[in-house]
Amino acid sequence: MTRVLEQRLGHTWQRRDLLTQALTHRSHGAHNYERLEFLGDGVLNCVIGLMLYQRFPDLPEGRLSRLRANLVNQDSLHAVAVELQLGRHLLLGEGELRSGGAQRPSILADALEALLGAALLDAGFDAARGMVERLFADKLADIDPAQQGKDAKTRLQEWLQPRRLGLPDYRLIEAAGQAHAQVFHVECRVAALDLTTQGHGASRKAAEQQAALAALQELETRETSAPKLAAAGRRRQAA
Repeated sequence: MTRVLEQRLGHTWQRRDLLTQALTHRSHGAHNYERLEFLGDGVLNCVIGLMLYQRFPDLPEGRLSRLRANLVNQDSLHAVAVELQLGRHLLLGEGELRSGGAQRPSILADALEALLGAALLDAGFDAARGMVERLFADKLADIDPAQQGKDAKTRLQEWLQPRRLGLPDYRLIEAAGQAHAQVFHVECRVAALDLTTQGHGASRKAAEQQAALAALQELETRETSAPKLAAAGRRRQAA
């Protein structure tokens, strides 16, 4: 089953014991991923920092640091781990498994870092670096230098206020799961534009950010399509 995970990560371990250790939570045994997580955290920060340094040669240190922090925080790592379906491969103690540990954001984020550490020991820095570059390529490509350091909620508010469209309204729809491993579902509504989007995340704040990002994407789509629709209307009138 781990072969599927290796395909998604783009690395096949020669030392299978390292892969097993990276997937083992402390509730399952003493030989767990915590030391590998320490290594992986260093690899992740180094490689993401290098990627940002090369992609944005004109940004000062402070802005690069904020961008890196946004890419390596728990919410970001959790999102990558979910895409990998990492929870299916974790080795957890019975109590942790029953309590939803395989979906817990902190465990998934830590295990992802441990895999990076395991790749470093298995095949060297280039292998670990390649894994980071593959996993975070899309996130890095989505960064807008003009908006660095601004989260989605701030950007949405800055888009609405000059147009006098009021502030967005965020409403909690549902908090599902057990108390220590909840998933929050939030709605973002811009009444003046009849726009409603949704987001979900490991915290209410993360869910609100996702909903705000969805609203920004919808507004961008509307702005792009509006001139096309207007031009089509003029052509129909001329005909």
